[in-house]
Amino acid sequence: MSLSSRDKKVIWHPYTQMKTAADSIAIVKGEGVYLYDEYGNKYIDAVSSWWVNIHGHSHPYIAKKVAEQACNLEHVIFAGFTHEPAIELAERLLPLLPCNQSKIFYSDDGSTAVEVAIKMALQYWSNQGINKTKILAFEHSYHGDTFGSMSVSARSSFTAPFNDFLFDVIHLPLPTKGKEMNTIAILDNLLDNHLDSFAAFIFEPLILGAGGMLMVEPEVLDVLINKCQDAGIITIADEVMTGFGRTGKLFACNHLSNHPDIFCLSKGITGGTMALGVTSCNEKIHDAFLSDDKAKTLFHGHSFTANPIACAAANASLDLLLNDTTQSNMIHINKQQLMFMDRMKGHAALEDCRCIGTILAMDIRTSEKTSYFNSLRDEMYSYFLNKGILLRPLGNTLYIMPPYCITDEELQYIHDCIFAFCDDLIDNK
Repeated sequence: MSLSSRDKKVIWHPYTQMKTAADSIAIVKGEGVYLYDEYGNKYIDAVSSWWVNIHGHSHPYIAKKVAEQACNLEHVIFAGFTHEPAIELAERLLPLLPCNQSKIFYSDDGSTAVEVAIKMALQYWSNQGINKTKILAFEHSYHGDTFGSMSVSARSSFTAPFNDFLFDVIHLPLPTKGKEMNTIAILDNLLDNHLDSFAAFIFEPLILGAGGMLMVEPEVLDVLINKCQDAGIITIADEVMTGFGRTGKLFACNHLSNHPDIFCLSKGITGGTMALGVTSCNEKIHDAFLSDDKAKTLFHGHSFTANPIACAAANASLDLLLNDTTQSNMIHINKQQLMFMDRMKGHAALEDCRCIGTILAMDIRTSEKTSYFNSLRDEMYSYFLNKGILLRPLGNTLYIMPPYCITDEELQYIHDCIFAFCDDLIDNK
């Protein structure tokens, strides 16, 4: 039997309606930007395999460091014990983050990094005997699939079966261009009337990923952060997707003047090699947990917290990320994406086109409402797979988020195929 057939008998895949989905494509090898299936077909991984694979697949340098660590120490309990890969990674991350960050807490993935941040923020107030439990977030936001991270995400089909079990969150309208003052006014009103109840404000800085690659200007986000911090509200930057260079700087918050209190990191942290989550915080947050009363401890942990192999992979990924070649590639990708955006502007098939850093997103015009379930999604997905390109549209929103090692020719091929698809849409109307 083929791998795809064997898979169908035993596997339940994420974000997949198993009754109607096509058989999964069985990948047997990855190299650079390419994935190779069991029949020898190859695909450009233009979405970095859910945004994690920033250096390309099977990078020999990361593989070497992972192998070395596996032969030395594969895992150790992280309560009461520590190890060099975790210490080294924390020592390297903190200077790269905004200057107010002082401590690193490890977990397993982006969703749990957010869970930790929420628990830090809520218990920060609880430890001081202050009853603040409300959280502010953006409409269209997505912060993960565990219960806390679902609670601070937008209510949607993703969360609908669980809505009765999620805690209440106040969702601010997204301050997209032309709507900034409306969001600011709503926040001002909330702060004037309900200030004593707000514990935290969580946001995806500059670009909301799963919500449709929606973008916010840094200036208005700075205003909102500043207002919250002036009011004593803890600010949480969910940089799970935006971190490690995606927006043109190492972290999206490097575009801002104000520094959030807590950061959530994952995805690109290990170059897509291992699962790892990080929640960093400033001294103020950490010190609220220092007490002779053990009940004020942050009671959160995972069996694989700070796994040494994952930390070794993250250190190797940082080596690659910070070298001159990668930094130059990121700038070059941005230039190519901007050039393609200019080429596509005004195309009759598009409603909008936008770019930040290495990320390019566009909304394809459709008679249906723009949404995650737009039927155009499946048509686009199949079209590009047949062209040897892995793109995973968010409904009718098509985006490119390639590994930093992609060549001019490979990115140009993706651009040309998108242009041809858009032309075909118009020709076939």
